[in-house]
Amino acid sequence: MACIDCNRNIGYETFKKSTETLGVELCERHFRLIQKVIKENNTPIEAVQLFYALKEAGANPMLEWWDGQKSIDIAISRVKLNIEIDTDYQLITHEQAIQDLEEAMHSFKNGFTTIRIPHVVIKYYMKDTVNNILGIIQGLRANIKVI
Repeated sequence: MACIDCNRNIGYETFKKSTETLGVELCERHFRLIQKVIKENNTPIEAVQLFYALKEAGANPMLEWWDGQKSIDIAISRVKLNIEIDTDYQLITHEQAIQDLEEAMHSFKNGFTTIRIPHVVIKYYMKDTVNNILGIIQGLRANIKVI
């Protein structure tokens, strides 16, 4: 068993704690770092799982990236892609819809594409989610100047 972040060998207790809490295999150091990020930013567990799945796929994601106005769950800066994980996907109020639209407008003005992914999609369809995001990255690479 090895940490998926640093490839350091981890013991059974650390493995169990990490996989039961976060759903990913992390050493004690990276487990503490991710716990701190979650606490400070209210990061969904699914964002952590998707972050590591994208990292494993070679996408170079950043977890909780600050865009100048707010923290983005996952960002892939080379293609200006922001990924937000929706945990509250019940009926949306008109105030929330306007706020989401304004946030999207600010992202587009700065050249970024923002996609919103319901957390259940990550929970049950991780492989398909990663493959679709990789396809989006390819499309953005082909259509915009890469930083």
